[in-house]
Amino acid sequence: MSRKGWTFLSNHGHVLVCLADDPDMLLKEVASTIGITERSVQQIVSDLEEAHVITRHREGRRNRYVVRREVRFRHPLEAGLRVGDFIDLARRRPRLRMTDASPRLTPVRERDIQ
Repeated sequence: MSRKGWTFLSNHGHVLVCLADDPDMLLKEVASTIGITERSVQQIVSDLEEAHVITRHREGRRNRYVVRREVRFRHPLEAGLRVGDFIDLARRRPRLRMTDASPRLTPVRERDIQ
């Protein structure tokens, strides 16, 4: 029996990629892009901050997130991989977003993200 809907990356990985792509992204935008709740994104951001993978800087009323590229992955199977290596790999793909019409990710055209 197969389970449908699984992905290779966890939601933590998805949040990390979103914040690396756009450090000024609102957490509600991250949630919409990934397809999870804003509260889940808030918890994941807290986890990533606690693990020193990202840092949050307050700029006026907004937050800016900085990915610490030098941090190594925590699991022994990926311990040799740095966060920056992962981000570089993830950025080799077209930018994606969730659509309301479909649970599948669809490519975003460059003019859509400006």
